[in-house]
Amino acid sequence: MSAATTGAPHLARAAAKTTTALKPILKPSSSLLSTKRTSDDAGLDESSMSSPQSPLKRQRVEFDLNNIEIHEIGTRSVDEIKQEIRTAFDRHDRGDDEDYDLLKETLSGKQTSYDDDEDEDVDPTFPAKRRQELRVYFITLASFSPRLGRSCDGLVKSVLQCQWLGRDDQFAKIYVQFLAALVSAQGARLTQVLSSLIERFSDSRPSDWAVSDYPSVNHEAVQERLHVALRYLLQLFPAAKSVIEHLINTKYPYHDEPKRMHLAYVDNLLKLREYCSDLGTEIMDLIISRLVKIDVEMQMDLDDMDDRLAAMVAMALKSSQANGNQDEEDSDDDDAESVSSEESEDDEYTRVKTAKGNIEKMDYILDTLFELYTASFADPDSDEALEAFGDLLSEFSGLILPTIKSRHTQFLIFHFGQKSERLMDAFCGTCINIAFESQRPLILQQAASAYLASFVARGAHVPGHIVLKIFEVLGFHLDQMRTLYETSCRGPDVRRYAPFYALMQALMYIFCFRWQDLIRSVPDEVDKDDPPSYLDQEIEWEPEIKDIMRRNIYSKLNPLKICSPVIVDQFAKLAHRFRFMYVYPLIESNKRLRLSQFSVGAYSNGGALRDLSFDMNDESWQQLGSYFPFDPYQLPMSKRWVEQDYLQWRPIPGLSDQDERDGDSDEDEPEGENESFEEDTATDDEVGEDE
Repeated sequence: MSAATTGAPHLARAAAKTTTALKPILKPSSSLLSTKRTSDDAGLDESSMSSPQSPLKRQRVEFDLNNIEIHEIGTRSVDEIKQEIRTAFDRHDRGDDEDYDLLKETLSGKQTSYDDDEDEDVDPTFPAKRRQELRVYFITLASFSPRLGRSCDGLVKSVLQCQWLGRDDQFAKIYVQFLAALVSAQGARLTQVLSSLIERFSDSRPSDWAVSDYPSVNHEAVQERLHVALRYLLQLFPAAKSVIEHLINTKYPYHDEPKRMHLAYVDNLLKLREYCSDLGTEIMDLIISRLVKIDVEMQMDLDDMDDRLAAMVAMALKSSQANGNQDEEDSDDDDAESVSSEESEDDEYTRVKTAKGNIEKMDYILDTLFELYTASFADPDSDEALEAFGDLLSEFSGLILPTIKSRHTQFLIFHFGQKSERLMDAFCGTCINIAFESQRPLILQQAASAYLASFVARGAHVPGHIVLKIFEVLGFHLDQMRTLYETSCRGPDVRRYAPFYALMQALMYIFCFRWQDLIRSVPDEVDKDDPPSYLDQEIEWEPEIKDIMRRNIYSKLNPLKICSPVIVDQFAKLAHRFRFMYVYPLIESNKRLRLSQFSVGAYSNGGALRDLSFDMNDESWQQLGSYFPFDPYQLPMSKRWVEQDYLQWRPIPGLSDQDERDGDSDEDEPEGENESFEEDTATDDEVGEDE
């Protein structure tokens, strides 16, 4: 048996009232490692580490040095090293820190020479003996854990900064054992120890963990060692769970950190989720919340860019894709590039680089989440799928819905919500409940209406009968709102009646995309696969559809004056050419109507609103925006998951011809149509067309 093997310590309970042996931490069939490959790759075998029988109570862990059969190891004996450590502590207690500082340097793993290194006849096995000797230092130090209190903060900090992940397998085992012994003897060190592990979640390059004179260790092995350590500590110390929950939040990379750090951190969080199921919800909430922040920042950056800068972002992304997204070398120079950018004051370069980095972060993380959740929806009607979708709904309601500027994160719910009618019903029900709960903030009610309308309108797998059902449900609530608001209504006012207008706009949006699903029958000459054949035909619509729209459009609330002009214009064209409703006279009369006379301020002072902070000739601030959250998804890599999920807007040939002859349509109609209903979205500008 080799010295490395026989010298490895084992853990035992210190309490004399029990002598039961602790379970092996690395038993392949245990919960610690789900496969034998995992333990083998990590280099952590059954004989070297132990776990407690029950994680319900904190265990006292210490190393039993009496079982070490080797008395001569490396260049000095075990007893000599033990005496050196004891002497350093004793002198440190008396205020003499010379030996203590040398010990700190040794345990940091950075010391490479002793005084006798100047001898000309150097033993070629000396480096290996040194490495072996460092292992014994940690084995021996574990027995001194009770002395590693507050007075030894410097030494503990040095030990926790030791680059242990890039060393040999045996050292990794010993180091993890030492961490367990340290926390067992010094419970207050739990957060400090766990923090040193969570900080490594962002490591992604060999230079982050490599140690000179040691063979290289690949990322997979490093990651496995890291998580074996966390698994072990979680089993030994139940309190570790709450500490880890806090640390994964505080250690999450800042939004401007390099992409590689974000991707590595998310990968490690998902790895942690595999064996710490109690933190599963918290981990996913954390990932989604940070993803939403990146999403919003990315969208705001792109909105502020002119066409030239947006084109530069698209070119940078295409270049990255052409190189197979192999930007690790570029990431090595992130700091240098940042300094260079600051020195040259190249603001455009910085903006393009930031936008590209955020897009790639979003793309990779979303692609990972799509793949992660897909397994749970193998059978969309299963309880597992419903439970997973329930988690997504919780994240949607609490994190995504309140963030109006989110552009891509919501496609998780869009994609998986179309897997079965049961899941569609769950999502639609959630949106309806939020939209019509009076105690909800108005902004959330409007957002829920927009999400529901966008889901039903854009969802390629949403069947026609669900479209009709949702339309009727929304129409029912719209009538209720109208009845409530009309008693006090003097005219259109978005501030007072915002939920009504949001719902009306949602119905018009659904009509524009799914009008065929609202039809009961058509004349024989209509070809159902040829939309132009529907134009100017006598179409029979489903009962109440026309009445719902007519009652509300021609009400005192006058929604066509408040709703987005782009959506109103498109609805007017379709409604006219399908002989559904002719609203152009109302649109024309609305052009002569000033919204300021009906705004909230007019009620308090008896006159028209005169707010100098607004241009009274520009009424756009008193109208709804055309925000619908499931506009086309164009992130380069992850769009593969949703390409078949949404309906593209396809203009109907000949739709505007009759309107133009009648002079009823606006002259700038093509521009308005392109703005909202064609696929000219911000995301297209981000990534360009790569097909």
